[in-house]
Amino acid sequence: MENEIKILVCDDSMTVRKKLVQSLNTIQPCIVFEADNGVTAVQAYEQNTPDLVFMDIMMPEKDGLQAVTEIIELDPSAKIVMLSSVGTKSNLKKALEVGAVDFLQKPCEEDKLRNLLNTYGRKE
Repeated sequence: MENEIKILVCDDSMTVRKKLVQSLNTIQPCIVFEADNGVTAVQAYEQNTPDLVFMDIMMPEKDGLQAVTEIIELDPSAKIVMLSSVGTKSNLKKALEVGAVDFLQKPCEEDKLRNLLNTYGRKE
């Protein structure tokens, strides 16, 4: 559907990805692409040009910080929200410095997801 936003969810935990996708679709219908590490996240971004990205920081092969840097190089207007666990405050600061627009603490609360979708997920 043309009015559905495209979202890329990148986390090495399948459980986290599935819960996030379920919550996103509960809030509003969207087209979701998934990636399990930074390498596949960059590839998925190039192939699908999503409107919004949710990116974990700590992942194998290529972490979220490296992936954000590469995605921003490809598309400086990319809207990337970092997913963080407890104890990643310094990494969140780095992510915002390299181009992420916001962050979300895991587990993701539906009202905060809704606010992020309203702020960054609007179709132009």
